[in-house]
Amino acid sequence: MSADLIPVFDGHNDTLLRLVLDRDNRDVKSFFVAGKSGHIDLPRARKGGFCGGLFAMFTPSRGLSEKTLDLSPDDPGNFAPVAQKVAEPFTRKMFEMARAIERLSDGDVVIAHSAGEARQAMANGRLAIILHIEGVECLSPDLSNLHGLYQAGLRSLGPVWSRKNAFADGVPMDFPGSPDTGTGLTEAGRDLIRACNTMGIMIDLSHITEKGFWDVAKLSTKPLVASHSNAHAICQSPRNLTDRQLDAVRASGGLVGVNFHVGFLRPDGAKDASTDLDQIVAHTDHLLEKLGEDGVAFGSDFDGCTVPSALGDAAGMPRLIDRYRQAGYGEALIRKIAAENWLSLLERTGI
Repeated sequence: MSADLIPVFDGHNDTLLRLVLDRDNRDVKSFFVAGKSGHIDLPRARKGGFCGGLFAMFTPSRGLSEKTLDLSPDDPGNFAPVAQKVAEPFTRKMFEMARAIERLSDGDVVIAHSAGEARQAMANGRLAIILHIEGVECLSPDLSNLHGLYQAGLRSLGPVWSRKNAFADGVPMDFPGSPDTGTGLTEAGRDLIRACNTMGIMIDLSHITEKGFWDVAKLSTKPLVASHSNAHAICQSPRNLTDRQLDAVRASGGLVGVNFHVGFLRPDGAKDASTDLDQIVAHTDHLLEKLGEDGVAFGSDFDGCTVPSALGDAAGMPRLIDRYRQAGYGEALIRKIAAENWLSLLERTGI
């Protein structure tokens, strides 16, 4: 990585899913070649200072044999329940994709099992991957396979995506809307939160309903985290957090990762790639006001969303960082948002 680049540790991407779905046309070696599709590969990551992040493993409701993923909110089939017998083997394919990337990288990519390992990898110029499951349909409700997934490298999970499962309920993708929709944690969900607290697995509250959010807030002993969510006060998507939720995140010593998806940024909710980077700055401003300088980071949603064309992909991160400078952000604050806040949060969570 160039010495003049700000290091970026990002809270959420769907690169492993993209690679698994497209495996018929993309050998894993293509991760090491600059591409024109998607948002993250190793050359573009290096060009943008992207040197680590939580890499998500998500099982879509359908389309597991297709090469593109359509999550249109207008099609209820995209939000249908997923059986554990389907989700677990598909999730293991993404674990194997991550291991294959690490194995073929000749030391340039490291699956980190702790915040310390991530820091060390980044200091050595390597890309640090922390494995995250988004929507835990792959888990048995009795949690009998959770320890095995932890042994395989799992260090973070979101109990739900935007659909209901055995553990909790997720918010819809409609607009405008409130996160106060649907039910909260089930008893299996409560058991999951307790187990994660004990094992040192981060709990991600992006996608969960507001009732589920407050259930976790009452039960968890760890900082509250929403890895890729924005401010509901600016964009009234159910995926974004209300000011009251943000106050609870701050009180817990938690963190919110700014999501780059245009539909979660714009006040009108439009999925318009011409959205200016100033919309990312606006959400960052609001989150800083509510959470303080230690509670805001990046949660790009790269490879899982439509990002502003002015950003483009991971190689475009310096353009966003320059926009923060233009908005008056100091270098120390930028470095916190770009990487340090995530690493510090992971340490406080026990990872």
